[in-house]
Amino acid sequence: MDLNFTDEQKAFRAEVRSFLEQKLPKRLSDKVRLGQRLTKDDYEEWHAILNERGWLAGNWPKEHGGAGWNAVERHIFEEETTAAHAPRIVPFGLAMLGPVLQKFGSKEQQEYWLPRILNGDDWWCQGYSEPGAGSDLASVKTTAVRDGDHYVVNGQKTWTTLGQHANMIFCLVRTSKEGKPQEGISFLLVDMNDPGVTVRPIVLIDGEAEVNEVFFDNVRVPAENLVGEENKGWTYAKYLLTHERTNIAGVGFANAGLANLKRIASLEQSNGRPLIEDPLFAAQIAEVEIALMAMATTNLRVVSAAAAGQAPGAESSMLKIKGTVLRQEINALTKQAVGPYAMPFVSEALEAGSNVGPVGPDYAMSATPHYLNNRKLSIYGGSNEVQKTIIAKAILEL
Repeated sequence: MDLNFTDEQKAFRAEVRSFLEQKLPKRLSDKVRLGQRLTKDDYEEWHAILNERGWLAGNWPKEHGGAGWNAVERHIFEEETTAAHAPRIVPFGLAMLGPVLQKFGSKEQQEYWLPRILNGDDWWCQGYSEPGAGSDLASVKTTAVRDGDHYVVNGQKTWTTLGQHANMIFCLVRTSKEGKPQEGISFLLVDMNDPGVTVRPIVLIDGEAEVNEVFFDNVRVPAENLVGEENKGWTYAKYLLTHERTNIAGVGFANAGLANLKRIASLEQSNGRPLIEDPLFAAQIAEVEIALMAMATTNLRVVSAAAAGQAPGAESSMLKIKGTVLRQEINALTKQAVGPYAMPFVSEALEAGSNVGPVGPDYAMSATPHYLNNRKLSIYGGSNEVQKTIIAKAILEL
């Protein structure tokens, strides 16, 4: 397995870097660099710029309007965009629903929904987790009962990320209680503007309403919005989660976070010299950096295998665990580096244009919010405990 980049891949990296230098608005990169909150308009602006270039859906084949990149090219694009402090691509329509529709959706669904995802006509969110069904998705209780040419949906979803911006939600719903729990689940597309849908924001510990509760009260959904076959949704859900977990290591985000940590440590002082020269703190940074380099190599192995047509297995679980823990360690060291400036948490300072300024240097204002918010990394996408069980079964055969 060759982990060196080819000349063509190096040229592609240079092309991406040049594009970012020319097209990434400084206003957006500054907001990302400072950890300020991005608005719906910010995300949509960046999506439109990428879509105009044909790079919004790098994982989609060209026949569906995507870039048709292989796994290595997608890896390079992620590395460069995070290093340039570009807004993340909101994944729900592009990285999650899109591949499901391309593999399991009808021709009519593909022709209708896929262009709308690319053009920004629809903002999708994910309706998987429920109060009693998180990592154990087979326990979903939201029901969809067939009534003529509609399904009547009742129930609740929770932790719905950016659901306050969405007009559409793809949901796992229970259409049968017969047999194993996994056998009675279906995959349904629901218009959030339909009567009976209620969205209630959840304000998190960092002060932002990033996630939501979504309630369904006798919501009538056209039967044509069923993806694939009834009671086969578990298969589609697993396919989607494989795509989600393949990229969940977040090597690019970890690299950007480490670079930011080093920059802060070079500016902050400890005993009359830069903090980065403190032997103990320097050793902690080195330990994280070595672990990150090892994980990046493992990630490249998985990417190389994916480029050769191999499906990711338990390696995705390994990367999810290591990647999320490393990002949390980087957040903790960053908070430690800014010292007392991490204590005053001024939520309003994270809003661009606010007349409430940060306490201390601008690079310090997002240290605590990022530390608090990213505790979620080891929980979402299948908690790290669940990932360890997957590894134990798939590799250790326990």
